[in-house]
Order: sequence, then C-alpha cells, then structure tokens
Amino acid sequence: MKAVAVECIGIGLAYGTNQVLKDITLSIEPGEFFALLGPSGSGKSTLLRLIAGFNQHNRGQLLVDRRDITGVPPHARNIGMVFQSYALWPHLTVYDNVAFGLVERRVARDEIKRRVSEALDLVGLTDYARRRPNQLSGGQQQRVALARTIVIEPQVLLLDEPLSNLDKKLREQMRLELKRLQRKLGITTIFVTHDQEEAMTTADRMAVLEAGVLQQVGTPHEMFDTPANRFVAEFVGSTNLLAGRSDSARRVFIADGFGEIPLTGSASGTAISVRPHAIAIAESRDAVRVWFEGAIEESEFLGEFTRYGVRVGPKLLTADAPHLSATPIYTPGMRIQIGIDPGEVRVLD
Repeated sequence: MKAVAVECIGIGLAYGTNQVLKDITLSIEPGEFFALLGPSGSGKSTLLRLIAGFNQHNRGQLLVDRRDITGVPPHARNIGMVFQSYALWPHLTVYDNVAFGLVERRVARDEIKRRVSEALDLVGLTDYARRRPNQLSGGQQQRVALARTIVIEPQVLLLDEPLSNLDKKLREQMRLELKRLQRKLGITTIFVTHDQEEAMTTADRMAVLEAGVLQQVGTPHEMFDTPANRFVAEFVGSTNLLAGRSDSARRVFIADGFGEIPLTGSASGTAISVRPHAIAIAESRDAVRVWFEGAIEESEFLGEFTRYGVRVGPKLLTADAPHLSATPIYTPGMRIQIGIDPGEVRVLD
C-alpha cells in the first residue's frame, strides 16, 4: 500500500449557527499513526467522519495524497473506517464479513479468496474463518472489523474509538496489536479517542481538540512536557495548575496564596503547570527542589504509585509517589514537606 498524506486546510463545519469545527488546519504525514484526542463534543469524531465523507465541511479544503476530495462520495475515496461498534454482519461468517467489500466491488472470486486469506492471516484469525461474530470475543470481533477494512486496500485507515468496548487488559493488548499492524502495513492511520493514555501509547503525533478548535499538535512527549495552554495541560495527563503571575526579571512565579517558585527560563504567564509525579513528598528537605510545608489530606493506592492530595495553604495539590514495598506510607493528617523541581514547572497563558 502506498502511504499518503492527509491535509486539512482551514476546515470549517457549521450546522446553522452551531460551529462544530473552526478553521482546522492540520497535516498528517504519509504512514503516520495520528491520534485525534479530546473530550465528548470536541469535534474529533466529526472531523474523522468528515475525512471519511460522511460529513461535508462548509469551507476549506481536504486533501488526500495532494488531491482535494471535497465533494467526493465516501465509496469513491478509498478510505477505510473501523467503527466503535465494529458493525459486523451477524448472519455472515468471519470469511464472508471480510469478503463483503470485495464482493460489492465485483472483485474476481480467486482474488477475493487470496486477499481475504491474507487479511485473516495478518490479524491472526485464519482458524476462525467459518465462525460467526457471536462465537468470537470482543477482541476477535475487532480484528475481524480491521481485516474487513484492510482487505479493500484503503489509502487511509480511520479508527473511531475501536477499543472503547473492551476491558482494560484487552484494551492494552489490542492497542499494541494495532500499532504493530499499522507499522507492518505502513498505512496512514487516524485514530479517534477520548482516552489520553491510548493516544500517548499508540500515536506518532496527536492533535487535541476542544469545542471544535485545534488546541495543539505534537508528539505525545511534546504534549505532555510542554502543553500549549491550560486545557492541554489538564487533558493530557494530570496536572496541578497554580494561578498567579510571573516575574521575568527575577525568574520566579508568584503563585496566589502559595508563594514564589523559581523558573528555569524567563517565560511569562498567568498560571503554572506541575505534574503530580514531579512533586516529591518527604519528611525532610534537600537542596535540589523548592520546598513547602503541607499536610496529607487524602490518598489513593494505585499499585505502581500512590496519589496523594496535599493541602498547602489554600491549595490542594496532587502528588504521585512511586510505590515500592519499603516506601513510606503517608496517612491523612500527617505533616510533610513537598518539593517542586523548578525544571518541571511550565508557565502557561
């Protein structure tokens, strides 16, 4: 399969006065695994369906392989889509479900047999060809849906929250399989999810949308380490936001009701973001961090780490402490010290 680029240039979509997508300009590289991330109602699924041809934008251009496909009907776009519900035919076998698109395209019988066999082999379901969907697990049904899409050899693969119906363990397994399959095929893939962990573990790059507006585009590391604004900082991972003002000349941020926190640069803004794992909890101080006195207010044991709610003045901070068998356990009411590494502080507008 030839890897192609997908470009959105000034895409806008409105239903009456309701502006669903607002000036979306986005370039997805050939062969890239790209995630559209955002909360419900952010416009991510609308944008995916627009690329598939199920929605039509009111303005802008949509290019696939440098060709404007605005107005091209879905069946003529050579774009494959895997739906959240999988949408398998319950009365057809796995083989016939996968072959369905080729039959509709009037592909020769021998060619259908060859391509279906290859697709089933690719997703590890060769031995399940004669079963029906109700005889398969959720993960197997998802792989049938993938095989049915791959077999038509689309230029672009669209995935609309395909893991949301699976339990946590299977979801983790399937996202690894998805990534391996995408790497093997080299097909440009766009993946919609509201789960930031899924996006960060699978995507080469991702875009965060909110209220139809593109908030930031970048690699998972870029989005996590250098969020563009408060929304991205809070949506991509957990964070502590402290309002206040920066003093660029002194290179400090003065957090309201909290105090001064040194900055490593001269950035200015009205808030800072500090990730929970970047806050140390201790009973004594070191010279590396800036320290504040606080009290444990709540805790959640999450296996690999414990998430603490720490009251520092009027502010309740979240701090994640890695868990080992010898790690101290802090209980509500305990007075402790929390340390913030200035190198982990991000200034936001």
